[in-house]
Amino acid sequence: TADKADEEVEAMYKELKDLLDTTKPEEVTVIMGDFNAKVGSEAVDGCTGSFGLGTRNERGDRLIEFCQNEDLVIMNTTFKMPKRRLYTWTAPGHGVNNKIIRNQIDYIIIKRRFRNAIKSAKTYPGADVGSDHNPVVA
Repeated sequence: TADKADEEVEAMYKELKDLLDTTKPEEVTVIMGDFNAKVGSEAVDGCTGSFGLGTRNERGDRLIEFCQNEDLVIMNTTFKMPKRRLYTWTAPGHGVNNKIIRNQIDYIIIKRRFRNAIKSAKTYPGADVGSDHNPVVA
């Protein structure tokens, strides 16, 4: 979503909401994907834990707003893990002062009602999956 126009991002969230509206309340629905959103390490009551990575950005604000409105929890921010198990994507090249920039932009999201069904969520850096993103597993 980072390189998409705001209209495209809003269309994606509308489509996701429409899909959620078709699910029954008793169904366990898991949303997984690359949101290109940084939700950061500051906990948001009922929505994120304090084990996110980095600093929240605008797309992160929008993802949190969506999760709050839909009663969703971003699960890979709720488990204390080593930092190497948090980042999902490393920026190509080098950042400021040749520092490698690692980001947490892929998430596993579930209805708050079912959050206890997920016992752990972490990345597997270096996994050979044909992507520049690390897989997130729960």
